[in-house]
Amino acid sequence: MSILPTVPETLERTAQKYPDREAIVYPYKDIRWEYTEFNDKVTRFANAISNLGIDVDECMSLFLKNSAEFAVAAYGTARAGAVMNPVNYRLAPADVVYILGDCDSKLLLFEEDTRETIEHCLDDLEMVEHFIFIDDDVTNTPEYAVGFHSLLAESSSETPTVELNSEDQYIVAYTSGTTGRPKGVVHTHEDATYHNMLYNGRKGIDFREIGISVMPMYHVAELNCGLFARANLGAKSVILHEFDARRVLEMVDQEQATYLFVASRTWSELLQTAEQIDFDGSSLALGVYGAAPMPPSLLEQCMDVFTDSFATAYGMTEMGPNATFLLPFEVKENLGSVGRAAPNHKVRIVQPTESESPENMVSPDDTLEVGAIGEIVLQGPPMMNRYWKLPKETESAIRDGWFFTGDAGYLDESGYLYLIDRIDDMIISGGENIYPTEVENVLYQHESIAEVAVVGEENNEWGETIVAYVVLSDETTEESLDAFCKQSPELADFKRPRAYYFRDELPKNPSGKIQKFKLRD
Repeated sequence: MSILPTVPETLERTAQKYPDREAIVYPYKDIRWEYTEFNDKVTRFANAISNLGIDVDECMSLFLKNSAEFAVAAYGTARAGAVMNPVNYRLAPADVVYILGDCDSKLLLFEEDTRETIEHCLDDLEMVEHFIFIDDDVTNTPEYAVGFHSLLAESSSETPTVELNSEDQYIVAYTSGTTGRPKGVVHTHEDATYHNMLYNGRKGIDFREIGISVMPMYHVAELNCGLFARANLGAKSVILHEFDARRVLEMVDQEQATYLFVASRTWSELLQTAEQIDFDGSSLALGVYGAAPMPPSLLEQCMDVFTDSFATAYGMTEMGPNATFLLPFEVKENLGSVGRAAPNHKVRIVQPTESESPENMVSPDDTLEVGAIGEIVLQGPPMMNRYWKLPKETESAIRDGWFFTGDAGYLDESGYLYLIDRIDDMIISGGENIYPTEVENVLYQHESIAEVAVVGEENNEWGETIVAYVVLSDETTEESLDAFCKQSPELADFKRPRAYYFRDELPKNPSGKIQKFKLRD
């Protein structure tokens, strides 16, 4: 049995050590909770769902934007021994029905902002036995639901007598599904606790931290690098309901925030907004970017305006999420890298599984030489337990204790990892392997391009030719873009797009990722 505490135990221990420290700030509802009050609400929620009949190991879903109630439900679900299923609130009704049906969710939390989606598919949510509405403190509760705050007021504050151990599952988090149906990723309590300690240690975070939670809390990146990680230490989480650049910066100054994590391209929006308002930002000690490497010019501007300490990491839901880290002292000398393997983790580059056959499966030992592009495989303690109800997919993804990511990348001589693309997005033209990101990074340097997606188009002579789907910010022509690529020293001629298709928008999944398979189709 692992000696690591469970997710609710970490909060309970923090509340004992720092009862009067602020835990949760939620400006949307003027909420400020100290750890004692936060822990009490978590216990009351755990008792409430147990009284509703939710048993140990049963799934319950959170269809919520960021909120203080989300934080209570996340910990309370675990304290009751149930399994949390956070659902992307941007999903269409059909996707919500699929996920709740797949994990056999017995209870659903929703809010006023997600109510329309739920009511659109209410008749199809037959698996859900109870609906909890978290905005009963500001508006009327729908007749088919019970109010969150009313439940808490009526529930006991006595700690539930539920036997938990760190090997028990605590979450089923569904992947974004850029190529098909999302898969449920199962993690245990020890996965979360280990990762939270790892993240805090690598980023130098302690109990004095004041972090902004504005990235979606339905994703393990914000849970395990934000809320859970900070609560493990006794630090403060300032939870923002949704992203608004001006509001984020105002809260950094108002709360004297020391930590801010947003996606790489979101920093550009924050930078533009900072120039338009009276922004101080002197409290900010660490900026973290993710989802993709940050362009060097943007990173330099952010260092001038926000803080000279920036860091990033690489991983995915299946790894809990982070498996590599690029720390502040490493960033400037390793621009474009996503860092080196985290402590007790390993990274390898192997032959891509895209070209394997049932008779010749790729092994973690099929490694490539330094600098060669191949498939990234990872190993580390917080790796997922399995895919929910998908034994074949689990067996394919985890081989000899290594997770096959489906991402293409390479390692340099110092062990720094460089992320190139998704393996299944690779284009094979005239026998050459071409990764779309290489081409897209060049095109993004063109002043008229707002968004671009490069894919392969079937061609009888070459197998595939490279084409670019483009959303413009200013007028330009196909000839201008072609000339730009020809002049770029970063792009070989055989990687240059042979056609450009202008679009008003590109197809995306609810997480905002471009769905290239729809462009190929």
